[in-house]
This record gives sequence, structure tokens and C-alpha cells, in this order.
Amino acid sequence: MRRHLTACVLGALLSSMAAAHAADPQPLRLCLDEDRPPLSAHRKGKPDAGFDVMLAQAIADKLGRPLKIQWFETKLDEEASPQMEANALLSDGRCALLGGYALTRDSLVTPGMKTARMPDFEGATREDRRRRVDLGVLVPTQPYVYSPMTVVLGPKARDRKIKDIGDLAGLKLAIESGSLGDAILMTYDKGRLIDNITHLVPGRDDLLGALNRGDFDATLLDLGRFDAHRAAHPDTAITASGYYYPIGANRGYVGLASDPALIEAVNKALTELAAEGKIAEFGKAAGLTYLPPREPAILGDVWTQIIKR
Repeated sequence: MRRHLTACVLGALLSSMAAAHAADPQPLRLCLDEDRPPLSAHRKGKPDAGFDVMLAQAIADKLGRPLKIQWFETKLDEEASPQMEANALLSDGRCALLGGYALTRDSLVTPGMKTARMPDFEGATREDRRRRVDLGVLVPTQPYVYSPMTVVLGPKARDRKIKDIGDLAGLKLAIESGSLGDAILMTYDKGRLIDNITHLVPGRDDLLGALNRGDFDATLLDLGRFDAHRAAHPDTAITASGYYYPIGANRGYVGLASDPALIEAVNKALTELAAEGKIAEFGKAAGLTYLPPREPAILGDVWTQIIKR
């Protein structure tokens, strides 16, 4: 009986805190990657754009709060840690939520390190770039979009039917070193595709440019990245295969465990927006191949699942 009363009191407290968030006139501060179209894009002299921008504004409207976006920059290199950088931005108070976050068990574990540096962000000073931030504990909202890996074909292989990774046999494959796609292709069927794979360096080599030129026949990458390339290069020679790798991650927001009421308020807004069909509309308007979230909401041990396949 006491446990039941405690649960009821806690639920009532969270609901009242969530209502307070919904009526809070303070800006909803949200961190977004400045260069991840069609999810989010921040360009000098151009209005902010992207699926996550539209969704964030709709959530802020639901909460009755103005929206303030803190733009940051993600570097594509093997030493970068998106999880630690996201945590540092949130823990430093640069934002209360960070959008477009891949919801995996590994990305939500308690940090092994106590401090981390922030990524470069709009308004950062020289001191900001040097200092380390004490890290908190990340907690996710419910997901709002499914983000799978997809096979993309070059001009010489555009007619190849892809129903499984094994259908890539015999093609010249390119992949970025250290990426999820790298792990999938290298371990497939005990390394059957290894001799056909060329590794490129993220941030230095132009994977999709090389594919477009016909230097390679196929690659495996995040569907949103292909959407971005297609939007920027409407005359591109590369094409979507229509195949989605069966292990994919949902994306959602992350905040800090110290603010559970905000997470509850955002979840309520996301539920309403999904029921209204607005989230899918935002995806279409942004040029995103929108896929609704799938179970499990938080992906488990990705690497083990890949190796077992």
C-alpha cells in the first residue's frame, strides 16, 4: 500500500513538473548539428532548415516556449566521440536537449570518463575549446524517427537487385573506416566480401563523390546521408537500392537525468505530434525518407548482433 502511494505521489509530482515546463516562458534550448541535412542545417545568410528544426519548433510551440537552437559541429574522424560531446554540451548547460541522437544502449551508458571536451559550437570562445566539462547522465525521450543503413549503388551497378548484403558479391565496394557500415561489410559471412572492399578515410575522402564518378559500385551508409546527397546533387548518378539493413537505430532527443519533467513533457508533445501526422509531414517537407520508429526503442549491442549475422 505504501509503495502504491509513493508511486502515485511521484507520478503526480512529475506530472506537475511537466505542466510547469509546458507553461515555462523560458526558451527551450536545444542543440542541433549544423551540418546534417536533411535533419538539420545552419548556413550563413540562409534560414535554418531541416526535419529536426521543424520538429523542435513544433515541440516548443506545444510547450508554449520560444525555441533557442545551439548549433554545434560534428567532425567525421575516428577519434571523435559523439556521445561524450553530446553529454558535455548538455552538462555545460548549452542546451537542455540534443536532437537527432541515435538511441543505442552503448550511447546511453554512464560515461566511463568524468569529464570531456565540447565540440566546436556557435559562440564558442578559445577557453570553451580548451576546457573540460564534468559529465552527467544522459536519458532519452521516446524516438521520433527510424534511421536504417541502406545500400547505395553507383552508375555501373544501378540495375543490381539488392535484397541482402550477400547480393553485393562481385561489386567494387567502398566504405569509410571505423563506421558501422565497415563492421557490417567486413564481418559478413565470415569475411566473404573483404577482398572487394576499399576503405576510405572519413572527413578526408569523398565517399559519395567517388561512388558518383563510378570509381566504386556500392556502399552501405545511413539513409539520411543519402537523402542529403540527393538534395544537394539532384543530378547525381548514384541511386538508392531500396534495401535497408535489418539492424537500425531510432533517433530521438537526449537530456540529463536531473530534469525528468522536461523529458516527460517532450514525450507528451511527441505523442501528440505523431498522432496528428505532423512528424511524417516534417520529414516529407525536409526531403527525408521518413520511417516511423521501430521496436526496440533503444537498440541493444549492435556489434554482437552484426557479428552473429
